[in-house]
Amino acid sequence: MMLRSPSLLLAGLALLAPAGLMAAPASPLIPTLSLHVINNGATTTASGRVFIPVQRTTPGEGMEVAEVVGGQPWPFPDAAWNSWKPGQKGDAAFVGVNSIRIGPDGDLWVVDKGADGNGGADSSLQPKILRIDVTSGQIKRIYPLRSVTTGKSFVNDLRFKGNVAFLTDAGQPGLIVLHLDTGAARRVLDGDPSTTAQRPWLSAGKPLVTPEGKQVVVHADQLELSPDAAWLYYQPASGPMSKIETRYLEDETLSPAQLAAHVIPFAGTQPTGGTAIASNGTIFASDINHQRLVKIAPNGKITTILQDARLIQMDAMWIDDQGYLWIPATQINRTAGLNHGVDAVQWPVITYRMQTGLKPVHR
Repeated sequence: MMLRSPSLLLAGLALLAPAGLMAAPASPLIPTLSLHVINNGATTTASGRVFIPVQRTTPGEGMEVAEVVGGQPWPFPDAAWNSWKPGQKGDAAFVGVNSIRIGPDGDLWVVDKGADGNGGADSSLQPKILRIDVTSGQIKRIYPLRSVTTGKSFVNDLRFKGNVAFLTDAGQPGLIVLHLDTGAARRVLDGDPSTTAQRPWLSAGKPLVTPEGKQVVVHADQLELSPDAAWLYYQPASGPMSKIETRYLEDETLSPAQLAAHVIPFAGTQPTGGTAIASNGTIFASDINHQRLVKIAPNGKITTILQDARLIQMDAMWIDDQGYLWIPATQINRTAGLNHGVDAVQWPVITYRMQTGLKPVHR
């Protein structure tokens, strides 16, 4: 059964302080989406349309990609692409969408890891990237990733530099360089310490644990491109963050050792759910272990912006054209798949916005 959502929350509530008492400072967080699906991100068009990736709590039930219209999530581009069931082929359907974003071209780009869980794709399924026209809903191109993934792969997210896309693989640690014109792809920094999780992924003070009692490990996950696209910042979900000049990632003549020599430690981040970068080079990042939102300066200095108990397992963030930072408080850490098999999600799932006063960089 497809899950339904209540209406869009248009604004936060103003609270009046009793006479003689000073009112607490107003929170900059604006509740914006209130949904009965778990959206681990949000992305917006220049005209204000809102799209979300959905994490199904039961494989094959519900949708994977949705547009939020009137506070309701609707399958996008249509119901057929969101109708995959376990046992079916995944070449013409979303199997396990991990992230989406409106690209510099205005199209919706979808990262489908080709698995219905945390990686370990069935050999019959297809990890892929899709480019979708948001006006017509037409699938403009599909980029298969089988040649650069394994059964352990968990293709996570992507960023753009002209006709090149950089992707993270959170299951088989490494980065993927995809040429959008030809579709040719290759792996880089495969198994490098900078792409490999070295410490536990903690959320709200506890490690995330599968129903079988196995601690969840998420390798290369978050990535951002500097405003001039000269640098790629990336990290395992548990941190820390590294950086490398993109010209080296694009240089196919470098050996793995030569490429690795160009990796530079950048920021000592805490366990993270998602990031977003602004036009001045500031990276916003979630500290999911302490319910903190932080910012990382171009020199790697980390500063806390706010700490709020409502910011539960913040995932992929987005800066819209009005300077609002979208922050989904996903509660994924409370789902049965990551919480010892116990479902403790407290509905609805809220996505907040916060004004940054900064312009976005949609690379």
